[in-house]
Formats: sequence, structure tokens, C-alpha cells
Amino acid sequence: MFPLEDAEMGAFTFFASALPHDVCGSNGLPLTPNSIKILGRFQILKTITHPRLCQYVDISRGKHERLVVVAEHCERSLEDLLRERKPVRYPSYLAPEVIAQGIFKTTDHMPSKKPLPSGPKSDVWSLGIILFELCVGRKLFQSLDISERLKFLLTLDCVDDTLIVLAEEHGCLDIIKELPETVIDLLKKCLTFHPSKRPTPSELMKDKVFSEVSPLYTPFTKPTSLFSSSLRCADLTLPEDISQLCKDINNDYLSERSIEEVYYLWCLAGGDLEKELVNKEIIRSKPPICTLPNFLFEDGESFGQGRDRSSLLDDTTVTLSLCQLRNRLKDVGGEAFYPLLEDDQSNLPHSNSNNELSAAATLPLIIREKDTEYQLNRIILFDRLLKAYPYKKNQIWKEARIDIPPLLRGLTWAALLGVEGAIHAKYDAIDKDTPIPTDRQIEVDIPRCHQYDELLSSPEGHAKFRRVLKAWVVSHPDLVYWQGLDSLCAPFLYLNFNNEALAYACMSAFIPKYLYNFFLKDNSHVIQEYLTVFSQMIAFHDPELSNHLNEIGFIPDLYAIPWFLTMFTHVFPLHKIFHLWDTLLLGNSSFPFCIGVAILQQLRDRLLANGFNECILLFSDLPEIDIERCVRESINLFCWTPKSATYRQHAQPPKPTSDSSGVRSSAPYFSAECPDPPKTDLSRESIPLNDLKSEVSPRISAEDLIDLCELTMTGHFKTPTKKTKSSKPKLLVVDIRNSEDFIRGHISGSINIPFSAAFTAEGELTQGPYTAMLQNFKGKVIVIVGHVAKHTAEFAAHLVKMKYPRICILDGGINKIKPTGLLTVPSPQI
Repeated sequence: MFPLEDAEMGAFTFFASALPHDVCGSNGLPLTPNSIKILGRFQILKTITHPRLCQYVDISRGKHERLVVVAEHCERSLEDLLRERKPVRYPSYLAPEVIAQGIFKTTDHMPSKKPLPSGPKSDVWSLGIILFELCVGRKLFQSLDISERLKFLLTLDCVDDTLIVLAEEHGCLDIIKELPETVIDLLKKCLTFHPSKRPTPSELMKDKVFSEVSPLYTPFTKPTSLFSSSLRCADLTLPEDISQLCKDINNDYLSERSIEEVYYLWCLAGGDLEKELVNKEIIRSKPPICTLPNFLFEDGESFGQGRDRSSLLDDTTVTLSLCQLRNRLKDVGGEAFYPLLEDDQSNLPHSNSNNELSAAATLPLIIREKDTEYQLNRIILFDRLLKAYPYKKNQIWKEARIDIPPLLRGLTWAALLGVEGAIHAKYDAIDKDTPIPTDRQIEVDIPRCHQYDELLSSPEGHAKFRRVLKAWVVSHPDLVYWQGLDSLCAPFLYLNFNNEALAYACMSAFIPKYLYNFFLKDNSHVIQEYLTVFSQMIAFHDPELSNHLNEIGFIPDLYAIPWFLTMFTHVFPLHKIFHLWDTLLLGNSSFPFCIGVAILQQLRDRLLANGFNECILLFSDLPEIDIERCVRESINLFCWTPKSATYRQHAQPPKPTSDSSGVRSSAPYFSAECPDPPKTDLSRESIPLNDLKSEVSPRISAEDLIDLCELTMTGHFKTPTKKTKSSKPKLLVVDIRNSEDFIRGHISGSINIPFSAAFTAEGELTQGPYTAMLQNFKGKVIVIVGHVAKHTAEFAAHLVKMKYPRICILDGGINKIKPTGLLTVPSPQI
């Protein structure tokens, strides 16, 4: 959208016609209220941007089918030129063909029979009436009531010259005759009665009268969209006089922001549309007792109560005052509106109240999203970073770890997902019209997907849902439509309602990253492996809960498939999904496991206290989940999880790196930003699914073990991973081989607890020299190392039974470490 500049924001309200309550559509569901239909269809108006058109900003739905529209508003209008103060009477400007059609209504169960005649040529007639009024200096049809005006306009079909008849009717023929021939010719073209003979706007622009006017206006070219193959800077030019540019900048920095931003901040600063309209008496309340009819028959017909005048159309536009917003931002310095992107000293722009901003950054997310000054700074910063995408991609990731401003969430998600290129051309090239077998299932699923949201429940929302989902199915012939894909689509469609191509591009980038091969025709092997790894994650982070759930037979297959198949969009409402995915998109494909464990831990007390049937009932209607706590705990769990512990054979293969040496990324292991590493000789090996299911604890790779132990390698296995000094070791390695093998060579710092004598007949840990050390490390990562896979798995399972958290197994055993030269042989004692 264009900057606010010297314009204002205005609001007006109207009612949509109510539908009968006892009528259902063809699908058996109640009819969609007309106000929701209008809400969905209105959204396209927000995309119409032109320097010489007022921009539509927003529409909100109130009670009793009331709609309030917010748009750019200019106090000075054509009426001011006529020095009148009455509202424009729209029927006077209607084209004859629009009047002749009468009122044409459509319903869900009665499709439209013919297209409405309104269109560009109808606007040409309206333009002709406006030009006529400007030329003669008066309004037309003032002496006639509305019905007489409409009848008169229809009789113009019988006259030879509409312009002359209108001039004679209003006593201004002399004025018309004195007009230049070019103007008279233009008026006659506009006021041609039959639309077939009336010129189109583009044809009208070729008229001689515009030959002198057109060169005065620079042709408007719509700016290139963010995600496009075109150069966004191709048409940028600096003014010849730079000093003049500096003079043009005033101290009203807020007016330089887009109308959309200003309205969003106005709402945060306490702006209330209905309150503004009530104060201007556009909305008038009436005591409920006064709305009762005097007589009410048994068939529902009422008599005696006159029509409430407040429900009639009042097209008065109320100007929205920005005083409260400007007062809220009075301490924000000018430099905050132009942050320096290359300055890494602070994440927040400097301002007179920078201390307050720093304090706000530590507040809960839901409070930060309501803080006007904080959001202003975040919006400005992200707006500049996104305009520099993809060159500022790393900085976008850095700032997104703090938070993402809701106003720019859709574009920010697209940047985090790496969307680039000609997304519109790609989307337009997909056949979304030819019927396919999946159409029926899509039609069934859409009316059940997040339909509490007014935008997604509108007919326009359903149509967009249908196109985006169908485009994904058609463009991925190796995959199929599974129930849940509609839920995955919902967040992207909501955030990009007027940009289906971007919604499709985001969904197409999201699915292979987090749900690789989940939508295969036979996805059982993928799902089973995923759930097995999730079960191991529960045991890794919360062994007590894992033991209880396994004892009562409440396995992840019974509750977690909808979680992961829809990435929790089937579980949580959209406002919670937004906060959850803000963090999810910063992690790799293993982060959803941590979210799942965090959800279980919020329900931990109830799960531990209940049996199988009670747990089933608990998950059939999931209790309220604190999503901010869930995100916070998910990050903590993610940072405690070694990367290879969540290895999946059927995950998306890692992308090749530009480094030909094959070494892994130097990103810290316990970090929120960790890409999936490329496979090396020390990476985890794939094992059969049945073997994976038999192991309670996850495996980690030799690569992970070496990195976490901060061991230095030489030769072929040398890695550039930066070593950090720490006062305490991050993990404990428990070698379960017999003592002779341990003495021949072991990992530095490891302890030896031979498997054969580790546990008593009752399953308790045998007391020995290293028992106390094992107890001291309870709560940290403990890696079980041996040379027999079955023994290491059993040893780990015993520790999990004893409620030891963060137990894992070295994949490949000690044999995987031997070639690295890292095994230590103790010096012989003299």
C-alpha cells in the first residue's frame, strides 16, 4: 500500500441482508450469512492500489450482520467543488442498464443465472454524469425523488441526444453549448444510452480531450512483488536534486508509513471502529424492550413496530482521529523510522524510549504483540529486511528468533521457508480447473477446516482453499491427498488470502521440510518410523511418563498421528498455530518431536494419574494448552536433544553443501538454529523398523558423541567444529564392555560398568565404584557404549525403567570409534 501522507482514514457502515434461519444449503448446512460472503469478497479490494484511487484498508463484521469498512479518506471531494455539503446520491449516477436489471439476489441453493450488467462501461456512464455536473455547476435530478429519477433515466432510450435532453431538463442548455467541442464530444460518448455503443475506459482515454492532460501524469506501474523473478530495483531512480528530496522530508514520520501499518497501529493504540461510529451517532443503540413488536401471531408475523431507522443505509464517512496514536508515539525518535540494517550492536532501533523497548522485549509475546511502540519498531525493521530479501535472509532469521510482527507474518514465513522466484507464473501454469478424483474429498474437508474463522468460512475462502489444494495435488503427482492437508493449508491461506500463489509456494516448501513423504499413497512405513522416534523422544526427556504410558498401552499411534500429519493445525486454533509455527519454522525437521513432548509434559500430572480409558477421553477433547509455555519448553527440549537422536531413514535427504570436504556445519549443537547435517562416515546408519521399535532409547551417531565430548580428531575424520571450554562435561559415556576390553582402549572420560554384572535380579543397579558418578550425572546426557547392540539397548532400557532421563545409545558401538584413533589406552602402573 501507498504511504498515508496527507490523507486520512475513514469508516462507514452498512447492514447485509439477513437470511432466514430455517433454510439450509444443498450440503445440509445453514446458509452462509451474507455479511461473511461480503467479508470474503471484499478482500480483493485491498489489492487495488493506484496513486489516484483511495485504498481500501479493512472490513470488520459486527452484530446483526453489520459491516464496517475502513478506507483511505480525503475530506475534499468533487462535492466541495460544487460547494455543497449533502452526501452523493448514488442512484443518480447509475447507468440505465444497471437500473433496468432491478434487484437480483443469489443464495447458496440458487445459483446465479446470468452475469450482472455492471462493469467498466457502466462506470463510463457514471463518469459522464459527474463531468456533466462539474461543467454546469449543479447536481442533476434534485427536483425529483429517487423513483422519478430512475424512470427518467430509463426514458432516455427514446431520445436522439441524451446530452441535449439532460441540459434542457435542467435549464442549462446555454452552458453546455458554450463548452469546447472536445468536452461536448467526450460527454456524448460517456452518456451513450446503449452499452454496446458506449466506449470502454481504455477507448475513452484515446479521446482528444485527454491529449493535453495525459502527458502531465507519469504512467503508473505497479511495484514488483517481493517474490518475483523481476528485478525489484530495476526502475528505481534518484531525483536530480538531492537537496530537494531532503527538504521534502518533514517531521511527520508516521505519515510516511503505509495506510495498512497506520491502521494496524491505530487499533493497537486503542482505536475502536464501532465506538467512533457511535460517537458520531451513525450507530444508534435502542433499548431491547423498545424492539419488541406490539402484536406477534403464532406463525411469527409481527405488527405494530415501525422499522428501526438505525438499520437503514447511512453512507456518511467518519474520519478516524490519529491523535491518540500520535500521542502514543510522541517519544519515538525519527531515527527509529529509518533503522540501520548493518548496525549489529542492537536488535532494536534506537529511540528516546529505547530502555522501554528493551524492557518490552522481555515481556510475554502476547503483551509484546499489543504494545504499539514495540510493534512499530518491529514492523519497520522487518519491512526493511524483507525488502532486502534474500540478501538479508540471515538477519531475518536472527530477528525472527526474537519474535515476528503479526502484520508481516505471512511474508516473513515465506522468507524463512526460502521462497523465491516467479511464484505467480508457476502457480498460474497449474491446471486447477480440470476435474480430478480428489475433488470430492476436498469438497468434503473444506467446510470442516477452521470454519470458526470468518475469512476461511466465506465462499471466497472456500474457493481459494479449493484452488490451492488442487494445485498442490496436481503439481505433486507422486503424492496423494490425505485428510489433514487442508489443515496444513489453512495458516498459509489465511496469512496470504489475496496471494494464492504465495500460499501455495509456502505450503510446497513447508511439506518437504517437515512432512517429507508423509503424503505417499502408502505412507505407513514413514508414519511408523516417525512415531517410533517420537516414542524414543518421550523416553529420552521424560522416562517416568514414558514408562507409565507404555504400561497402560497408550502408545503414540492412538493420539499423535493428527499432530504430526497436520503439524498441530488440527489440534490448535489459528492464533496458537501462528505462535507455534513462528518457532517451528526456525528449527529443522526434528523440532515437531520436541513440541509433541512439550504438550505431553503440560498434561503430565493428569496422564500419570489416569489409566488407558481416561487418557483416551483426555485426548478426544484436548485441554487448553499454554502455547507460549509449549514453545519455550520445546526450545529447551530441542537444545538438549543431540541432532542424530531424531535421525529418520525416511526424512528429507540433506541438501548438498558448497564445501566439497563433506564436513558438517559448525553451528552449535544445542542451538535453535541447526540445519540437517550431511551424511558422513560417522553418521547414523539405517536399521530395520522392527529393530528401531525394539529400542526404548534413541541412538546417537559417533559424530555427535565426538562433538559433545569435545574430542580432537586427526587425519581423515578431522572436523573444523569449534571447541569450547566448559567447567563441567556435557555428558557421561558408560562403556558396558567387560573390563579387559575396556582396558585395551576406551573413550577418554568414560566409565566402565560391565553389562554382565550391572543389574541385580530385581533390576536394580549393582553398587560399584562408578555407581555414584552415574547418579551424579542423572539429568545430563548419558551415552551407552558397547560392542553388542542388544546389550546396549537392554542396558539403556534398564536405566529408563529407573527413571534416568536423557539416555541414548552409540550407533554402531565402539567399533564406529576405533578408526578415528580417539580410543585411550591407560598407562601401565609401575
